[in-house]
Amino acid sequence: MHRLRWRPCPGAIMTTTVPAAKGINRLKSMWRNGQATLGAIATIPSVQTIQIMAHAGLDWVLIDMEHGAIDAGTAHAMICATSGTPLVPLVRVAATNAWQAKVPLDLGALGVCFPMTTTRAAAEAAVRAVRYPPEGDRFWGPFYAPPRWGLTMREYLDCADGEVLAIGTIEHVDAIGNIEDIVATPGLDLVFIGPGDLATSMGYRGRTDLPEVQAVIAQLETPILKSRVLLGGVAPTTDLANAMIARGYRAVVIGMDWSLLQRGLASVVDGISR
Repeated sequence: MHRLRWRPCPGAIMTTTVPAAKGINRLKSMWRNGQATLGAIATIPSVQTIQIMAHAGLDWVLIDMEHGAIDAGTAHAMICATSGTPLVPLVRVAATNAWQAKVPLDLGALGVCFPMTTTRAAAEAAVRAVRYPPEGDRFWGPFYAPPRWGLTMREYLDCADGEVLAIGTIEHVDAIGNIEDIVATPGLDLVFIGPGDLATSMGYRGRTDLPEVQAVIAQLETPILKSRVLLGGVAPTTDLANAMIARGYRAVVIGMDWSLLQRGLASVVDGISR
């Protein structure tokens, strides 16, 4: 273990213990122990939102650089805002390639979620994007990741491939026939079933509740749960989250920052007589 000393404000001295080079991604140990994890998607470019999530009992946050209004500088600040908390920072990118993954990883993210994983080739590209050569296509330049995790550059480079998550998203009908090949991809850690885009690709825009969509989700669950790849999904209610965890889901999105805020406000407003 390494011990760091710093002064957060004039005249104050604090001491903390940070993990040695291995074991910085607590999600991996949780999953090895068979635990389900809860997370939320952050679309609002806000350090404060991350801090609130970090103290709400979540295990991870998915910082959204695909659909959210978040640039690299803000993503870095949001990743840093998880420091001193159990919240693991993950980032969602807009395309499956190494240059999309490079920035969030170099900023300290411990996983990258790639969209539209419809083939084995797409899954392999996702894995290569988060691994250093010879296993992958990520190249040197993690100037900000090591200090985020209390590591030296050497320590980070030695452990990064084993700590960073390669995450795919099953969100298109084209993935259905390829799902067994996708989850057989070496190095792929987790796949999320994305109901919104899946329903849209089926011609049911915004209708994730339809029996036809739910049937496809159930069809996808079976081969994923039989594989070594972990299954993740979206649960807008606690009942659904509990049911998904009982079926074997190990990463459950309980909502997006804006939807959680909206639901919380609405529950208060709806309970007031005017």
